[in-house]
Amino acid sequence: MFTPTRDESRRFLIETWRKYRAGEPLAGLEQAALPVIAMHPEYHPLLEAGEDAVARDFPPEAGATNPFLHLSLHLAVTEQLAIDQPPGVRAHYLRLAASRAEAHDAAHALIECLGETLWQAQRNGTAVDAADYLGCLERQR
Repeated sequence: MFTPTRDESRRFLIETWRKYRAGEPLAGLEQAALPVIAMHPEYHPLLEAGEDAVARDFPPEAGATNPFLHLSLHLAVTEQLAIDQPPGVRAHYLRLAASRAEAHDAAHALIECLGETLWQAQRNGTAVDAADYLGCLERQR
């Protein structure tokens, strides 16, 4: 299994955006990442900063969202929805999308729950609990 480092993940997003802007073909996961990046024009200048952005920190206490984490969670949710994994995540997304003005807002509800679930697993030193993730989605309105 491929487990990229923080810097490799960041470079992947930066390179995807660079290739798109240069008119170069995108391959594999880059094709899935591009729509996620395109939905967030507020992050484009950061991605265009290249290597300067790779080393940048986004401490939670500073109150700013980590753009790389946000885009990566978006990409994870996109993959989850494509294969309905964990089972039921797609139904939650469709329910949330039907109650919101934009489907992007429903994706953000999934991202919020996924981020919380990942944080809990990391904090507790446990595996990610799909039941906790789905439970969080159930509570989303």
